[in-house]
Amino acid sequence: MGKLIRLQQLFSWLSLDVVFGAMASMYFFQELVHLQLEGSTYMLLALAVWTLYSLDHLLDARQSKGSSSPRRVFYKQNMLVLSLGILVAVIAGLAGAFYWLGWGKELQLTLVLIAAMGGCRWAIQKLGPVVLKEVSIALFYVVGSLWLPILRSEAQDLSWQALAFVLVFFVLALLNLWMLSFLDREDDRQDGFISIAMLLPPIQMILWIRKLAFLGIFGTMASFILLPSFYRPFSCVLLLVFLVHYLTFFQSGLSATAKRQRMEISFWIPWLLLWI
Repeated sequence: MGKLIRLQQLFSWLSLDVVFGAMASMYFFQELVHLQLEGSTYMLLALAVWTLYSLDHLLDARQSKGSSSPRRVFYKQNMLVLSLGILVAVIAGLAGAFYWLGWGKELQLTLVLIAAMGGCRWAIQKLGPVVLKEVSIALFYVVGSLWLPILRSEAQDLSWQALAFVLVFFVLALLNLWMLSFLDREDDRQDGFISIAMLLPPIQMILWIRKLAFLGIFGTMASFILLPSFYRPFSCVLLLVFLVHYLTFFQSGLSATAKRQRMEISFWIPWLLLWI
């Protein structure tokens, strides 16, 4: 049992749960706009997401003052190995992108997007208000997941209904980040980081989280009722993810680590669309 728990921790610390969630999110948008993407695109997305998240965690570990967070301790202790892993992932990702995509519009726009992500992260850390941190991460998560589906979709498939699901998915990603920020607030305080959960009183932060969760839950229920039948599976999938987040976050007696793992794995739920 101890080894299993250790493997679960490593899986989470290495952001592999986020990687599989991002791939499931891209599959969600692929089905939404009637596309069939090659397996290579999922491999490239996995490499990109793992690289960005691992690099972000590595930088946080280097900048932290106390390293009270187990994840940051893990990254500090394994900084050299993880740095080499990130380098290998970058090289493999670029080589794979040139091989599968070629030096065309898709790759060029993708590189611009990655540069924009890095620039926004730096600007928000140095200049911008803290409240934009979670908003920007949620936005880039959603944009990264739908990037290739949007680039390859036909104009008639980009209906207002499909775009409405993009907005709901953004709300879901932001809810996830607010919840994680609240769970990590004490570790962030000890390590010298500032987050939205540290700026707001806990009661007010909980109120914001509850309102955002209800907005997502009732929004997906409304889309199930009001939109054509084609969109109902997508409404059900997002409703399930919202409910897992809400019930997990407000479940008493569950550790912050367990809550984080359950909420991250809930982003795998879009894989259910494979059987619908």
